[in-house]
Amino acid sequence: MADNARAKKLADLIREVVAEKLLRGVKDPRLGTHVTITDTRVTGDLREATVFYTVYGDDEDRASAAAGLESAKGVLRSAVGRAAGTKFTPTLTFVADALPENAKTIEDLLDKARSSDAQVREVSSGAQYAGDADPYKKPGEDDDSDEDAAAE
Repeated sequence: MADNARAKKLADLIREVVAEKLLRGVKDPRLGTHVTITDTRVTGDLREATVFYTVYGDDEDRASAAAGLESAKGVLRSAVGRAAGTKFTPTLTFVADALPENAKTIEDLLDKARSSDAQVREVSSGAQYAGDADPYKKPGEDDDSDEDAAAE
């Protein structure tokens, strides 16, 4: 089993080689400049690599890019093998990264919270305190409840 530093170096190398090969080496029009490699993870035994990617475009572009990556998997693995120089070239698995969808969900939730905060601010703009402005007791103030307790 390889150490984590070696797996991390191999993952970084795979990410760079695959991105460069997609940009310059693969002539598939389904891939082109629409695909961005976001992350790569390699198992501890350096046998399998998962490549995360995003696609700029709609669902049809994502589906065609996934098909293009599957068809170019052999070419990309060969390029990784030449660049890595390891005894065994890891198998490549391409996974669409959910980062853009997650970011959009978070942005939608933040917008909802901002509008809710604005509503609360608008409702409370003319509100008054239910009691005194400063509800805390201060040392040395006369307190009626202390006098009542002492009288009993």
